[in-house]
Amino acid sequence: MADAPDSESPERRSGDADWNRAERDETETQRLDRNWNSLLQELRVVQTGVQILTGFLLTLPFQDGFEDLGGALRVVYLVTVSFAVGAAILLAAPVALHRALFRRHQLGLLVNRAHRLAFAGLALLGLALSGAITVVFGATAGPVPSVIAGLCTFVLFSLAWIVLPLTARATTPAPGDDRR
Repeated sequence: MADAPDSESPERRSGDADWNRAERDETETQRLDRNWNSLLQELRVVQTGVQILTGFLLTLPFQDGFEDLGGALRVVYLVTVSFAVGAAILLAAPVALHRALFRRHQLGLLVNRAHRLAFAGLALLGLALSGAITVVFGATAGPVPSVIAGLCTFVLFSLAWIVLPLTARATTPAPGDDRR
């Protein structure tokens, strides 16, 4: 993939635009509208889960038994809350960006930045899920099951949300690439 053009390079944009005209019969603006709408739909799906997870985590300190958590598990909890809040912020940031760029004819910039924010938000969400399962198992089953559950969740997250998508991307030619 080292020889593949950067997603923002003129060669890549040209190949992508050519493919879209030939295969989808859409203009660059139509493609950006489609990309933006697709991204918004993805964000709607994931934001609900992030909000529920964050709300759950934020209420834990006020529950009976929270004071029984050991020092290490409290640290994991605090880091996990930070990841969940960070994910919520990053996954909602495209809305703020859209408001700031509204009617500025910057849809390409908006789609590109929102894509990057969503990717970073998903990474933090995966870390928050790993931490949340670690805290739950630590509070209910003890330290060894806690570490195992947290690591298993992290490995599954890494495989499903990072390795699989990046492998698919690396093995799929970009639009306009002659390797098809």
